[in-house]
Amino acid sequence: MVKRNSLIFLTAFGLLLTGCSKSGLEITKDDILEVARDDANATKSECENVSIKEQKGSYIVSFNTNGGSYEYKIGKDGIIKERSFKRGAKEETTETEKVEEPVKEEKSKTSKKEEEKSSTSFDEGQQQAINSALANSGLVQDDVSNITCSLDSNTNQYTVTFVLNDVTTTAVVDAATFTVISTILG
Repeated sequence: MVKRNSLIFLTAFGLLLTGCSKSGLEITKDDILEVARDDANATKSECENVSIKEQKGSYIVSFNTNGGSYEYKIGKDGIIKERSFKRGAKEETTETEKVEEPVKEEKSKTSKKEEEKSSTSFDEGQQQAINSALANSGLVQDDVSNITCSLDSNTNQYTVTFVLNDVTTTAVVDAATFTVISTILG
């Protein structure tokens, strides 16, 4: 009888230890989608064309809403690593064409000194790159000063620089997806 009770006790204790060893946090694809939707401030009914792809150590979540399309890279721990937002493709293309023509005319009329001074006037692509870089740092445009943005046509990347609390930050943003590739402080 004592052996039997001891055996039952040891078995129960072994099962308890087995259960405790698997207590690691396990996040499902539904949880990952909820994190992305919450960050985009979108409801389940607003999201269309939802895609969740598993990659090494993270998930890529993309979906469309009335406001545009979102893409997130979320770690398996549920933390957002990267995010990007695009307005509707038709709207973006149309506005980009309209904005580029006047900018070319202005460049031919203005001198180099005037171009450097008008650093607060950006085309739509530059503004999206700036917004992405600032959002990646948890900031808005009013928080920073001395914002500059330039496009490297060879790499198809924007370089965004800004100053916050006397610290210069430089961010490299992909021109196609407006995803922040790197950020350097100092």
